[in-house]
Amino acid sequence: MILSDLRILEEMEKGTIKITRYDRNCLGSNSYDVHLGKLLAMYDDTELDAKKHNTITHFDIPDDGYVLLPGAFYLGVTEEYTETHEHVPFLEGKSSTGRLGIDIHATAGKGDVGFCGNWTLEISVKLPVRIYAGMPIGQLIYFPVEGEIAVKYNNKSGAKYSGQPNRPVESMMWKNKF
Repeated sequence: MILSDLRILEEMEKGTIKITRYDRNCLGSNSYDVHLGKLLAMYDDTELDAKKHNTITHFDIPDDGYVLLPGAFYLGVTEEYTETHEHVPFLEGKSSTGRLGIDIHATAGKGDVGFCGNWTLEISVKLPVRIYAGMPIGQLIYFPVEGEIAVKYNNKSGAKYSGQPNRPVESMMWKNKF
């Protein structure tokens, strides 16, 4: 079951869902549109190592836009800061974004109950496409959780992405033990 617009508003009123830079015009019948933040990032190395801290370089999207290129991998961020304390948030691309050949996540579309932060986007494109800060980039949908949660993400000791800032965050895989 997915929360409807009225249920999202009820949960926001209760404080179980928080969206900062909330705009009622962005609330769809069962989703909330999120927008591309001003910062993008790219990895500094062309070969990444899962056991190593792979660093990134951040850069601003100019006012006249930035052309994303196929074969490159970009990290972006949502303008919106969100908190979800009783539901599972899913971030999906908008159909308009997909029809431009823009993928906004490679694998990480699901958040955890207790996720608090801006969403890092894993962006790739099929064709060169000019993007702009502030453009609609995706939509959040919320699913109720069945049963009690022992430890929410924001209270988990090993939560590597809790409190994500309003800038893209690189992979923290290197913090895992393997």
